[in-house]
Amino acid sequence: MTFNKPNGWMNSFIPWILPALFFMGWFLVSRFEIIPAYLMPSPRQVGEAGVMYAFGTPGEGPYAGRFWVDAWVSCGRVLAGFSLAALFGIPLGVLSGRVDAMQKTLSTSINALRAVPGICWLPLAMVWFGIGYKTTLFLVALAAFFPIYINTAVGARQVSPLLFQAGAMLGVRRMNAVFSILLPGAMPSILAGLRLGLGISWAYLVLGELTGVPNGLGAVIMDARMLGRIDIIIVGIVLIALLGRTSDLLLSGVFRLCFKSARRLA
Repeated sequence: MTFNKPNGWMNSFIPWILPALFFMGWFLVSRFEIIPAYLMPSPRQVGEAGVMYAFGTPGEGPYAGRFWVDAWVSCGRVLAGFSLAALFGIPLGVLSGRVDAMQKTLSTSINALRAVPGICWLPLAMVWFGIGYKTTLFLVALAAFFPIYINTAVGARQVSPLLFQAGAMLGVRRMNAVFSILLPGAMPSILAGLRLGLGISWAYLVLGELTGVPNGLGAVIMDARMLGRIDIIIVGIVLIALLGRTSDLLLSGVFRLCFKSARRLA
């Protein structure tokens, strides 16, 4: 049985069905006061708070005009931690996937550490690095490392040895085979691991920023909780979701632009 793919306008419409249903339900809940307004503000209240947060003049309110600084700081922390995780996760994953001795050396330790919840690392990170950038960087890098490493190792392990034999017959040297055969063959898993790691980076960013740092989207959410500003909390959640989705699209786009093997995944 085969199904016809939806046409162009349907492709553009389908991704917005669930958000539209969600906002419709949210509007009805607030309109008929099924949940008290102090627990679930209306979409209009949240929208006004978001506009003030993004475009307000500093001084008009406790959060007016803070978005651009907070977003810049948070994006910088995510980028730094995620880049550090990829810098170590991809090479170690490739080695673990292709070299049995490396796999046996790393597998037990990494899988044991992977099971430790992020909240357990927070007190230790604060003791080691204090409150601020270094603690958040450590948490983001640590959390993003595991999906990057594991997916890269799985992808590298699944590349058929026949491809290397065929490359050798065509004169491809061992080092060149890493870039012309191994990495392109493992690209679907590598990209999947990077996307998972990037999503987790945003989650652990908020954990790091809840420790009392002055700027950042997580810091705003924590501060809004203390002041009872549920509307600002929801604004922060929505903005993190939007920034996370945008960063995911940018990551996929950059890979498709730079690597032919990634373009075939489109």
